[in-house]
Amino acid sequence: MKQIKVLGTGCANCRSTVALIEAVAHARGEAIALEKVEDMAAIVGYGVLATPGVVIDGQVVHAGGVPGRDKVESWFGA
Repeated sequence: MKQIKVLGTGCANCRSTVALIEAVAHARGEAIALEKVEDMAAIVGYGVLATPGVVIDGQVVHAGGVPGRDKVESWFGA
């Protein structure tokens, strides 16, 4: 199970990122643990200065803007 964190203050882009990750995971039958992190100190602690950011299994994989569906799908492998 992938541990995924979406880093952001709850803006529309952050909500869109959460929805996209959930949709891709569901479509692929992937089990995920999704957490939203809205605390700015925690976000900066990951080195993310532009939100939304995405952390998978402790690794920052995206920062700034809503990721494209292709990029999100790549996080789940082929």
